[in-house]
Amino acid sequence: MRRSEFLRAVDDEFGDRADGFTRDLVLPGIGRTAFDALDAGVPPREIWLALCEELDVPESRRYGAGRLEARR
Repeated sequence: MRRSEFLRAVDDEFGDRADGFTRDLVLPGIGRTAFDALDAGVPPREIWLALCEELDVPESRRYGAGRLEARR
């Protein structure tokens, strides 16, 4: 997952709340916010899964999120 895919997935999943979740919510296991983790070099996929876990995103919406096209 690229940073752009991460940002698209967060926007698609959380809408108006996306900014608050990525800037203010400290993710357990990562120990920082999503944006701080991105800046620190944590892989976007790891951050996405931690965010999904913390916010109870169903498994069916976690994988492949943020992609413009499905993988072949």
